[in-house]
Amino acid sequence: MTSVRVLPVGDAALLVELPDLGTTLGFAAALRAADLPGVLEIVPAARTVLVRHDPRRVDPGELRRRLGALEPVPVEPVPVEPVPVEPGRDGSVTIEVRYDGADLDEVAEHLGCSPAEVVGRHRAATWRVAFTGFAPGFAYLVGDDPRFDVPRRRAPRARVPAGSVALAGPFSSVYPREGPGGWQVIGRTDAPLWDVDRDPPALLGPGSTVRFVPAERELLSLVGSATPCPQPPPTGFAVEVVDPGLQVLVQDLGRPGHLALGVPAAGVADRAAAIRANRAVGNRGTAAVLELVGGGAVLRFVGAGVLGLAGADAPARLTARDGTRRPVPRERPTAVEDGDELTLGDPVTGWRTVLALRGGFAVAPVLGSRSRDTLSGLGPAPLTAGDRVTVLDPASAPFPVEPEPTGNAPAPGAVTDLDVVLGPRTDRFTPAAREILLAQTWQVTPRSDRVGLRLAGDVALERSRDDELPSEGMVPGAVQVPPDGWPVLFGRDHPVTGGYPVVAVVVDEHLDRLAQLPPGARVRFRRRDPDPPSGGTS
Repeated sequence: MTSVRVLPVGDAALLVELPDLGTTLGFAAALRAADLPGVLEIVPAARTVLVRHDPRRVDPGELRRRLGALEPVPVEPVPVEPVPVEPGRDGSVTIEVRYDGADLDEVAEHLGCSPAEVVGRHRAATWRVAFTGFAPGFAYLVGDDPRFDVPRRRAPRARVPAGSVALAGPFSSVYPREGPGGWQVIGRTDAPLWDVDRDPPALLGPGSTVRFVPAERELLSLVGSATPCPQPPPTGFAVEVVDPGLQVLVQDLGRPGHLALGVPAAGVADRAAAIRANRAVGNRGTAAVLELVGGGAVLRFVGAGVLGLAGADAPARLTARDGTRRPVPRERPTAVEDGDELTLGDPVTGWRTVLALRGGFAVAPVLGSRSRDTLSGLGPAPLTAGDRVTVLDPASAPFPVEPEPTGNAPAPGAVTDLDVVLGPRTDRFTPAAREILLAQTWQVTPRSDRVGLRLAGDVALERSRDDELPSEGMVPGAVQVPPDGWPVLFGRDHPVTGGYPVVAVVVDEHLDRLAQLPPGARVRFRRRDPDPPSGGTS
């Protein structure tokens, strides 16, 4: 029987540690076959399997015990026969690379060779996809050259350009789109790694064989380019953006169930606020809404309808065509007329305002959701001045308009308490760091977004181990700590996998609080023991 360790990841997930990649893939296969009740999704990685579960449907202690007793099925780390994917019938893919990455010299120095030799070895190696994660289209490639074992950057970049070819540990990969990352970038490519209109959308699937070749002057497209999702015609009742302020996104409750594609659930940052705003106008809680960040947005209504606001306590007023003005209460139905303009002021408390209109917004769903995932680039693009979003027939709303209980957003200067379950990687931090995590008040820095809140404090968290952690599954609320010691608190658009250790995870019931934390907000973590506190290991 294979010995495994089962660790808590917040209050709605468990992490199963395994000895190697082959055993990990075999465990994931056995777990899928077992079809355990309450298991929602599984995310295999290099030497772990993340198991998301519903605590209301399964006792966490019993699930831990069953995971600890599960025997992996025999699986090769990489299938001998590649899984057929486009463009080659045998699953082979050739990717043209310009080897001019910002970290090429540093990688060469670490490996004790010249940059030219790094490039030559990277091109000569045969790479295969072991698993996918982090973001849609992001594939973890294992190669046949044992020389490649490269540490991640000490501090991750906030933005890694799309098409960056990078190394981390024994893996190579290509960033499908711009986003944060700590891998060492050695080159770039124009190959379209992810296209939601392609079947399958990922260019690289498990078992695909990949060869990197130097790019010619004129790069050839490997497959068709992505086509924007069709938008409904701007007719009938609609909202026109006059000024987007800091940001306006179309959101709903997200697209769960696609972690195997590297797609997080994402969705509206403050789910409770979205449900309250929708119910105020008679919609189902799943209807699409607008998420507005900070203040300064101005929206014009084309046609008449019913409006509901929730989330941040931001002063809002309607200005009619004749110039008359009236305030808009939060979480109450408010009638709007053709030509009315809504102006949103700076929040008094909180950070994100949710706007619902009776009927919901008519945008094309992507993978079953109308939400914008800012990390993956899925869903409707952020709205800019002049954009118009159509509203579905208000008569289609199933409920009468009704006010909802008012939510609470953090006030300026107040400290927001977030309950966390320690782990799964507390053993990678010193005892002093674990104490500082809970004792110190942290501040949200301006380098924060829907992917994650970057935190600062008086004292950084010190690691007890410097060795690389193989990439493993991530969840919203994870407190991930790069080598520089400054935590990143993952939001709804978090990466599916990551390689920096997670010291703690915010419990599910406090995730909506993250949405309302503006830059400068102060946060304190409070320890909550997992339920049950022990059991489930073998």
